[in-house]
Amino acid sequence: MLFSFAVFILTAMLLAKLFEKLHMPPLLGMLFTGILLGSYSKEYFVVEKGFTFLNSFFISDKILDVSNELRTLGLIIILIRAGLGIDKEVLKKIGKTAVKMASLPCLFEGFTVMFAAHFILGYSFPVAGCLGFILAAVSPAVVVPEMLALKDKGLGKEKEIPTIILAGASIDDVFAITLFTAFLGMSLGEGVNIFHEISKIPISIFSGLALGLFTGYILYLLFKYFHIRDTRKALIFLITAIMFHHIEEMKLFPIASLLGIMAMGFMILAKDNGLAKRMALKFNKIWVFGEILLFVLIGAAVNIRVIFESGHIGVLIVIIGLIGRLIGVTTALYNSNLNTKEKLFCGISYIPKATVQAATAGIPLAMGVPHGDTILAIGVLAIIITVPVGVTGIRLGRDSLL
Repeated sequence: MLFSFAVFILTAMLLAKLFEKLHMPPLLGMLFTGILLGSYSKEYFVVEKGFTFLNSFFISDKILDVSNELRTLGLIIILIRAGLGIDKEVLKKIGKTAVKMASLPCLFEGFTVMFAAHFILGYSFPVAGCLGFILAAVSPAVVVPEMLALKDKGLGKEKEIPTIILAGASIDDVFAITLFTAFLGMSLGEGVNIFHEISKIPISIFSGLALGLFTGYILYLLFKYFHIRDTRKALIFLITAIMFHHIEEMKLFPIASLLGIMAMGFMILAKDNGLAKRMALKFNKIWVFGEILLFVLIGAAVNIRVIFESGHIGVLIVIIGLIGRLIGVTTALYNSNLNTKEKLFCGISYIPKATVQAATAGIPLAMGVPHGDTILAIGVLAIIITVPVGVTGIRLGRDSLL
């Protein structure tokens, strides 16, 4: 297992550097590492082709068994970094726009794909809805690091464009996952009331925000009145965020844990700017490892074989969904102070999909939903198409559009 860690981290660093030299985003090198060394490549080269001597160079099954948890850890680290950089005055400035960006693009894309899958593929509306809201989730794991890089460079600062996208991307998933769960239940014949499920969304957003701010305030008091080294403060913060995320997984009540984790950092920044900056520096260092872990394991979750099963129809569905998302972004930014170029940049920034698709695309197949194999294939295809296109678009557009 340790040797496997060493191999994929070294490979990811080398490929990230190679992609950087080719003027492409380094994270694509990390994603490609996961695809290259993941279980599906291992199955092909070791099991089918008999190259057993290569076995130890692929990602260990022990790591893949906890891949979902490790990806979550990487996501939590980047959300903490984001929260520690969101200023109270900035949030007041972009509040309404951020709320619209958190909901409308996701809803537009999800329902656009649902109708496309119904009329093009002939799926029932519940099954088509499953596919729609698997695809509708933007990936904070991909988008948040890019927006933090923009903040560091001071790009889009005048109208706080990176913060609008940061805040929107963290809530977007709440809508996507809630509606996916509702349509999944209906496709399995369960008596799910979709309006009841939708009503949970504002509750989960409010509870996540309120509990996150409260937890952040407790951490602020702890760090203020007890002498603790900054490194240990960062560890306490990280452990608290992990426990916070676990509350959502326990399903005791609706809670948007990703938003709550960002709110913890936001509260610390509001109460003690110096502490927040020191903590951010610590998490910047932790992210060096967290980034490799996150993107390599997202790549390892991609099953290249199933992509070919969806064919050109799968590509068409993904593109139709992205058009719906772009219309949603345009609607959300209507009457805002952003110009046309800035609105286009926001649309491009909302393209990447990865974490939610990697986690949910296989669920319909595992639960026996009709057309589950095709849903999985299109979900995987969405990752392969949107991550390179979205990240490259952000990198190219940040200088010309902002």
